[in-house]
Amino acid sequence: MPAFCDLCFPGGPITPVPPINANALQLLVVDDSAMVRQVMQAILSTDRRIVVKTAADPIIAWGKMQKERPDVVITDLEMPRMDGLTFIRRIMAEMPLPVVVCSGLAARGTELGLRALEEGAVEVITKPKVAVREFLHESAVTLVDAVWSASQAQLRPRMQPAPRLTADAVLPRKSQASTFAAPRNVIAVGASTGGTEALRVFLGALPTGCPPVVIVQHMPEVFTRAFAERLNKECAIDIAEAKNGDRLRDGLALIAPGNRHMLVNRSGDDFVIQILDGPLVSRHRPSVDVLFRSVAISVGAKAVGVIMTGMGDDGAEGLGEMKEAGAITIAQDEASCVVFGMPKEAIARGAVDAVMPLEQIARAVLNLQSRSCANSL
Repeated sequence: MPAFCDLCFPGGPITPVPPINANALQLLVVDDSAMVRQVMQAILSTDRRIVVKTAADPIIAWGKMQKERPDVVITDLEMPRMDGLTFIRRIMAEMPLPVVVCSGLAARGTELGLRALEEGAVEVITKPKVAVREFLHESAVTLVDAVWSASQAQLRPRMQPAPRLTADAVLPRKSQASTFAAPRNVIAVGASTGGTEALRVFLGALPTGCPPVVIVQHMPEVFTRAFAERLNKECAIDIAEAKNGDRLRDGLALIAPGNRHMLVNRSGDDFVIQILDGPLVSRHRPSVDVLFRSVAISVGAKAVGVIMTGMGDDGAEGLGEMKEAGAITIAQDEASCVVFGMPKEAIARGAVDAVMPLEQIARAVLNLQSRSCANSL
């Protein structure tokens, strides 16, 4: 019978390479499945800058952490002796450090994953599909990127937006007609690490009559739907996971489904969503670059582009294309980012018109859109 890694990696087994220096990133993987620990260690150890250690449950992990503090922890959520949420709370209370949740995609796990982000985890990623060869390259990209992204995260307390009550709290709204006027403008947003919190603050500040918002948040499939449903309960505007053929309208924000690219296309006077498969673009699917390029082509100068917290450069090129098409472009500032990578890269490329704190972006976007509408009259 072939060795375990022969089954997992096309081309034969991968032997972990020792770190090239003493300053390597120290990673602790916590999962009760020996197979998952083995696969993750094999994948992550191919990066010579990472030293991977493992633990079978949070109790064992906590003991190891007392002896040697890791730089990043990857943890499952459903484990013996202590569940993952309790483990994350303990880490944040007694030894704050970046935590990445590695979870399956069951419906129950989805809700737990979102709760983990609220408790302080910086990323939620999908467990490697150990029996699917074609998944392993993308799995390696996701795991390595998540670890390095987490290692750069600035841990900060959860921000609480001001309550936004509407008449819905007393009287249900009347059913809306199925026809909507085509929007004059479109707001396109890209985010990654730390973006779930940033989007909660941004979307929570938008009024019901705001221009439509299209969003790429790097997040696994299924999680995006639960994330959109949760935001929809908290915010004044309507928020949903995007579906192929959705038409943009004022007061609606659409979030790209995990593991699918999202585009905005023009159809007559309307803007329509297209959801499609495709390769990783800028190391991601969905990709912010893909969304921003489609907005540059279809919406042009009537758009505003916003690049938020996240590691890497996804969105930098697309934001530049939006700017060249006449759109106004905004980047979240370093102080309010969990990871400043994506905004920093966009700024360095000259793709950004304005840099500002997260709390100011919604107001700035609305002001810019109001001026654009006035100028078009």
